[in-house]
Amino acid sequence: MNTYTAIVKQTNGWWIGWIQEVPGVNCQERSREDLLRSLKEVLTEAIDFNRQDAITAAGDGYWEECIAV
Repeated sequence: MNTYTAIVKQTNGWWIGWIQEVPGVNCQERSREDLLRSLKEVLTEAIDFNRQDAITAAGDGYWEECIAV
């Protein structure tokens, strides 16, 4: 299981959040709990989409390598 950092703030009655490590993953909800749930869902969808996009771009004959940072 990977962990990511959610940057969250409340402004004008809304909770707004971004996933620090993944550009484009952001949400806005009325409650903090809803925001965190939405961020998790959107992050999961983004990772799945990016994974499939990379596999499609690679075409046939690819292999996967784990990279730790």
